[in-house]
Amino acid sequence: MADAESPLDALVRRAGGLKGGKPPIENWNPPDCGPIDMRIAADGTWFYMGTPIGRQPLVELFASVLRREENEEYYLVTPVEKIVIEVEDAPFVAVEMHSDGDGEGQTITLRTNVGDVVVAGPEHPLRFAVEEGTGGVKPYILVRGRLEALFARPLLYQLVDLGTTRDVDGAAHFGVWSGGTFFPILPAAELERLAQ
Repeated sequence: MADAESPLDALVRRAGGLKGGKPPIENWNPPDCGPIDMRIAADGTWFYMGTPIGRQPLVELFASVLRREENEEYYLVTPVEKIVIEVEDAPFVAVEMHSDGDGEGQTITLRTNVGDVVVAGPEHPLRFAVEEGTGGVKPYILVRGRLEALFARPLLYQLVDLGTTRDVDGAAHFGVWSGGTFFPILPAAELERLAQ
């Protein structure tokens, strides 16, 4: 008698197996099949039924079929179903950063924990949020679709080192250039307050 396929193995099969490339999930409109006990923690760790998913190729497969819809829910999408999963913060984490050039000619390239490589600019804008409890800055980059990556803490310090001050709507702002775009992080006066 053959072993029954586990729910996780079945999802892997429907998602296309452990092969390279990103499937065209934006073109798929399967029915909503409700939630599955899968969660992406704030540090980028993927969990299934409370247990970390330790196989990186499996995490990358699930990341390739992840979609965030206008209702702000995150779904794993296959040609035949879409399943809600929980995401504590951003689904990805930017884990490596490289910069070229300086000033307005600077480009910032980021690699995520699931292998995406993006250059910050108009197509992959940076966004900055205030961290609850600490008042610190949390930088994000749009990776694809409506999916963002949160910068790992060490990258925040590297990003600040690349910063400069520029006038934005009549007020001095501290921010960074990349891809010909200036991304304000916070008002320069606020930066001075935090430095004290």
